[in-house]
Amino acid sequence: MKFDQKVSILFVCMGNICRSPTAEGVFRHFVREAGLDEQIGIDSAGTHAYHTNQPADQRASAAAERRGYSLTDMRARRVSEEDFEQFDFIIAMDRLNHVTLVEQADAAHHDKIRLFLEFASGPEDDVPDPYYGGAKGFERVLDLVEEASRGLLETLKESKL
Repeated sequence: MKFDQKVSILFVCMGNICRSPTAEGVFRHFVREAGLDEQIGIDSAGTHAYHTNQPADQRASAAAERRGYSLTDMRARRVSEEDFEQFDFIIAMDRLNHVTLVEQADAAHHDKIRLFLEFASGPEDDVPDPYYGGAKGFERVLDLVEEASRGLLETLKESKL
């Protein structure tokens, strides 16, 4: 996928069915509300191919919909070599996926790989994986993703998109 936008962002978790599609959906919503969807390209992927072509987890979709976000058009995919070339920001949901991405990428692309919660004000580094937990885990993910999305959007605005 090639973006015509000025800035492209890839959100990454392990399987691309819970956290990264949630981040994609929430951030896409914030970008659209800010009128910047012509300037910012957004996608998501996983470091592993566990769920390739599957839709977002139903629990993630339901939690997102309750807050007005849609994950319905998303399908899981694995990060590709081309992603490291194409995307300006590769945003990992946690430290484990950050390490995996750094291992997969050429050194020239390491500066693109960031932790999502670097853009939030809290002390956490990781957006926790809600896959094996209950509904509260998906709500916690949304709380963290909303905050980090606001911070990321402000960072991009400050860079004079």
